[in-house]
Amino acid sequence: MIETGNEAVAVELGMGAKPFLKWAGGKSQLLPQFEAHYPPQLAAGQIATYIEPFLGGGATFLSIAQHYPFHQAYLTDINPELILAYSVVQRDPLELIAQLEQHQQAYDVSSEEARARYFYMVREQYNTQRATIRFDHYSSTWVIRAARMIFLNKSCFNGLFRVNGKDEFNVPFGRYKNPTICDPENLKRVSALLQKAELQVAPFTTCEKWVTPDTFVYFDPPYRPISPTSSFTSYSSNRFDDNDQKALAAFFARLDKHYGAKLMLSNSDPAPINPKDDFFECLYRGFHIHRVWANRMINSQADKRGKITELLITNY
Repeated sequence: MIETGNEAVAVELGMGAKPFLKWAGGKSQLLPQFEAHYPPQLAAGQIATYIEPFLGGGATFLSIAQHYPFHQAYLTDINPELILAYSVVQRDPLELIAQLEQHQQAYDVSSEEARARYFYMVREQYNTQRATIRFDHYSSTWVIRAARMIFLNKSCFNGLFRVNGKDEFNVPFGRYKNPTICDPENLKRVSALLQKAELQVAPFTTCEKWVTPDTFVYFDPPYRPISPTSSFTSYSSNRFDDNDQKALAAFFARLDKHYGAKLMLSNSDPAPINPKDDFFECLYRGFHIHRVWANRMINSQADKRGKITELLITNY
């Protein structure tokens, strides 16, 4: 498809871009509420650098990149599969689209039984390929892997990305009738926005070297579980426990004290479950703690999906 007129301009500028992966804890639904909590310097054009150390689905970056001016973005995550996919969208969107179109066609023309066989074949290929993929060296094999990852994400149960202790993707087939496996225009729009970004596989502390007073940093770490059944951090073999939450809070305070950057952080709100749980109030004492409303998007029990509050912590 060749865009013309306004469509071509929209693609070039990235307008209308949305996350190309479904990711637990995605922020798309929260963006209208986030608007009221962004630093005023962002709208005033006084933010030169945007940093997101827990990239995930990227909804916040994509929204800010479309609506606010800044010169450079640094996007990191400890999940090499995620950064691989973003790198391919950034560098080779047309090759990725061609691969995804093949997956879309194979899925669309098949019966449900054949679709399931195709899904498990791709899942096996994806898991087997991990032993030979070089995450430190970009190559054409990255395009194949990114296409498989996106296909699995769009056609697996509940649209999850989950791995086991061996970093093998283990989500079952989703039985969707008409999933959008290939969305060419959106991938081109996301690619356009990623042109101003540097992508790295890195822990959150790496971002310190890029922070200056005219920087806005948004932290969206794996949420602290608010109940024994609410934990969902299996996007890599790493876990993010209370000690990690404390280390992040100390890092947040360090950036505030030494650099004067604008900082915003999301996390779970334990108050509705346990009003006596003051874990985050203690960790972020002296900062501003706001609450926003969210829907639980991933839960195996439909009657457990509903509105909950989440915390939004800022230093301004």
